[in-house]
Amino acid sequence: MFISKSFIPILKNNPAEAKIKSHQLMLRVGMIKQSSAGIYSWLPLGFKVMKKIEKIVREEQNRIGAQELLMPTIQSSDIWKESGRYDEYGEEMLRIKDRQNREMLYGPTNEELITEIFRSSVKSYKSLPQLLYHIQWKFRDELRPRFGIMRCREFYMKDAYSFDISDEEALFSYNKFFLSYLKTFKRLELTAIPMAADTGPIGGNLSHEFIILADTGESKIFTDKRIFDLNSDGSKIEKKSLEELRKKYEKFYAVTDEKFNKNDFEKKVPEDYRLTTKGIEVGHIFYFGDKYSKPLNAGVDLPGGKKDFVKMGSYGVGVSRLVGAIIEAKYNEKDEVMKWPLSVAPYEVAIIPLINKNEASSLEKSKNIYNFLKNKNIDVILDDTDENFSSKMKKFNLIGVPYQILLGKKSHGDLIEFVEIGKDPQSLSLEQIVKILTEQKENI
Repeated sequence: MFISKSFIPILKNNPAEAKIKSHQLMLRVGMIKQSSAGIYSWLPLGFKVMKKIEKIVREEQNRIGAQELLMPTIQSSDIWKESGRYDEYGEEMLRIKDRQNREMLYGPTNEELITEIFRSSVKSYKSLPQLLYHIQWKFRDELRPRFGIMRCREFYMKDAYSFDISDEEALFSYNKFFLSYLKTFKRLELTAIPMAADTGPIGGNLSHEFIILADTGESKIFTDKRIFDLNSDGSKIEKKSLEELRKKYEKFYAVTDEKFNKNDFEKKVPEDYRLTTKGIEVGHIFYFGDKYSKPLNAGVDLPGGKKDFVKMGSYGVGVSRLVGAIIEAKYNEKDEVMKWPLSVAPYEVAIIPLINKNEASSLEKSKNIYNFLKNKNIDVILDDTDENFSSKMKKFNLIGVPYQILLGKKSHGDLIEFVEIGKDPQSLSLEQIVKILTEQKENI
């Protein structure tokens, strides 16, 4: 992509209506544009980052054996009435009527619909377990949408659902998703801590929120600092190892404010290790047994001829919210420098040539480098404008392209000035640069 042909409408200053880092940056560098209160258009730069996040989320879901499908955004009210949640859910649910006067709704979540799909298709325990997920737009009519895509009305979400024959098997599925989330957030270079959480309108008796620390977060959290030293690497997808992994985290006190108990906190956490702060929820998992399968009559035939309701869990990741969460974690507001993880960066490398009457060959050389990198499957953008060199660098520091190739007075012969944001520049050959980037991508 050449910057002169790209659609990246950058603003000179932070918009006045934006109060947190992610909202400011996303508006300023043209990642999103507000359509109406709490509803945004995702412009090419922001959409590209979100789709890369989606790819990682999908890969980790597939890794544990979850199968992808796609459910509609509009649902019938009938199945929600059948489950008993239609009137309970609250005003966040957008209720509508079609031209036949049938009551419909814009789905805020999909427990009812996936259960209806399951009950019409699966009749025997031999087909269990089933892990199903989709990545789809959701709508919740927030009373006061704020903070850009962090607390908006329309959002992009991965939601998964598990169906099992028993509580024991269902807990195994729950632990699979627990591990999957740890690995997903690690690939996004986020330290997301699983915390015991309230089940809210979803229901059930077991729930964990995955939260990253951020001053702008809306979740108040209480935790033992030692939980940050844990590492999920090496866990196999086996019952015993997954149970041990979850218990390793649950050994340390870590809860959201709804579950907070002052006496427990002070009793279980030594004073030097107590941390009370704010965080951003990036994932939430629930186990709720037959809360939905029973009223929706989703049962299977068991050995011996008996029939029982399946045990279920649900597992959400805010794909669009993760874009903002990464910014909150990575953006240096003071220096106006954003460094996206290579795994989700809008571009992996920016080529920044000095273009003036004395350096006319820089643009031609940069185009050759651009084509070479494209052929090596490097996601690259070239600044072919006549903007001054310093302004170009500031622009890409703000956009957050993690690596930059500078073609100016310090470039000689086959050596090119190569910079990773936040580190000193190096003079390297093009082959060395490709090797560095390739190795970095292989580790994602």
